[in-house]
Amino acid sequence: MKKLTIGIIGAGRIGRLHAENIIHIPQVRIKTISDLFVDSVKDWACQIGVENVATNYEDILNDDEIDAIFICSPTDTHVPIIRRAAEVGKHIFCEKPISFSIQETKAALEAVEKAGVKLQVGFNRRFDRNFVKIQEVVKNGLIGEVHIVKITSRDPEPPPIEYIKSSGGLFFDMSIHDFDMARYVTGSEVTEVYVQGANLIDPAIGDAGDIDTAVITLKFANGAIGVIDNSRKAVYGYDQRVEVFGSKGSIMAENDHLTNVEISTEEGVYKDKLKYFFLERYKEAYIRETYAFIDSILHNKPLCCTGNDGLQAELIARAAQQSLKTGKPVKIEYIKI
Repeated sequence: MKKLTIGIIGAGRIGRLHAENIIHIPQVRIKTISDLFVDSVKDWACQIGVENVATNYEDILNDDEIDAIFICSPTDTHVPIIRRAAEVGKHIFCEKPISFSIQETKAALEAVEKAGVKLQVGFNRRFDRNFVKIQEVVKNGLIGEVHIVKITSRDPEPPPIEYIKSSGGLFFDMSIHDFDMARYVTGSEVTEVYVQGANLIDPAIGDAGDIDTAVITLKFANGAIGVIDNSRKAVYGYDQRVEVFGSKGSIMAENDHLTNVEISTEEGVYKDKLKYFFLERYKEAYIRETYAFIDSILHNKPLCCTGNDGLQAELIARAAQQSLKTGKPVKIEYIKI
């Protein structure tokens, strides 16, 4: 059985998640993990069976034995790492977004294409069993032509203010998943974006130059209309729903609860709370996206989520920023980059 040797760059929460999923795949070995705070990584890396830890990610890129890398470092490091990895012929998994600059993202994609390596972007929701079912039903025409898409995505609590200051803002760190999902379930490109946004949760988020609440309207090339609502704080849990309405019917994915048990008594009807956050809600999706990336390399299969998917989501996020600033709809083709 052919084995794949992996290097992981960045051992924060998401890097550790990917590593702990990868170690259960028989065809894969993690050789090296790099992180600037290497002393805080050593014990954990040893526990999962990874002997090599490094401060400099170049140790991974310069290792001829490593076939592919997972980029889980801060967004401003993604493009330099992608370009270097492509240059040395390594396949790449990169967490979203690829960058905060459309021009830099395009340069990274050009480097990947020139090198002939694979680049998968970490839009894990494409691998959620519920959303996969929606995409398949829409693609097969069971609900006819798509007319309306509704996506609800609300976090249980805001991230730290220091994160917001460096994350690119709500559209790049949160809504970007919904922009990708809108394209994924409709099979159509977004052509226009209009945003209404507000600070309704924490004034400090506004002081940091961001919003915490938004309603985003999309127009698609196939004529459909989309509505996304985002909030940084839903007190009842991680609210994740998708509905597609078409000429022959509709399909909807509801929230995941801790259990699907429903209790009915004289006092009322009760269900368990929602799963708390993305690590619980999308646990299986993260595993499936990792398997898909590995499988695409080992068997030379097409990727489900490509660099272009990352670029298109960034274009929508940039249009959303411009719409919020101007108060007007913004066509994707006229984005100022």
